[in-house]
Amino acid sequence: MEKWNQTSNDFILLGLFLPNQTGWLLLLLIILIFFLASVGNSAMIYLICLDPRLHTPMYFLLSQLSLMDLMYLSTTVPKMVFNFLSGQKGISYLGCGVQSFFFLTMACSEGLLLASMAYDRYVAICHPLYYCICMSKRMCMKMIMGSWILGSLNSLAHTVYALHIPYCQSRAIDHFFCDVPAMLPLACMDTWVYEYMVFVSTSLFLLLPFLGITASYGRVLFAVYRMRSKDGRKKAFTTCSTHLTVVTFYYAPFVYTYLRPRNLRSPAEDKILAVFYTILTPMLNPIIYSLRNKEVLGAMTRMFGKFSFTK
Repeated sequence: MEKWNQTSNDFILLGLFLPNQTGWLLLLLIILIFFLASVGNSAMIYLICLDPRLHTPMYFLLSQLSLMDLMYLSTTVPKMVFNFLSGQKGISYLGCGVQSFFFLTMACSEGLLLASMAYDRYVAICHPLYYCICMSKRMCMKMIMGSWILGSLNSLAHTVYALHIPYCQSRAIDHFFCDVPAMLPLACMDTWVYEYMVFVSTSLFLLLPFLGITASYGRVLFAVYRMRSKDGRKKAFTTCSTHLTVVTFYYAPFVYTYLRPRNLRSPAEDKILAVFYTILTPMLNPIIYSLRNKEVLGAMTRMFGKFSFTK
């Protein structure tokens, strides 16, 4: 049986893989995904910053999505890889709090940001004449700042509460990062009030935005269906299907994980679902937005053309 040296305030992250041959192969796959996601999201931010044709509200929101995905990856994957390679599964009390805070901030902020992106597409397609008014640079900045601030405040409240819960006996968290719901079974007190808070928070920051996004795209698809121009209809449908793909990959596992009662959850299932919204989705986002977006592909072509010309 493995033993870990820890102080009384340290936690133990049991991790995602067992230290066997299969675990090593899966770890290499995770490292590859981490590399691809980091490069893809960094490239997306770089393109949007440098190409003037991408200086529109939709792409400013997309650059923030890429930034959040980069922070998502940096919050969970490096610690998981380090623990697996070193065999040291411990994480300090403060380190657990910091990891939990940034993870929850990204989770809530990205949920709100995706809702803002859906609103942007709704106005652009259903009310194009009012787009410059409804989605001005000032309004775009308010949406971005609002997503970050509300996500941070919600995360701070949950993190402070979780770190003040009295923990007893084992401090082994059956997860690969400090996920607050995974910490609750270790508490020495009844946590039903906090679990209700988690339900309310998930509903406000994930479920309601998801329902809003669904309603927005339902209205958009109806408007697209009535378009006379085949090219316009095809472009609008491509944009909406791209956003809906991202939304589904992000919201579905998140909502399924956090809205279930504790007695219906299993650590193994929670960890697998967490891989989707912490590792796979950040990798898929830049791929989906670049391969299915002519403007992004055009920016990439112009950028690579400049590099080849300078050489």
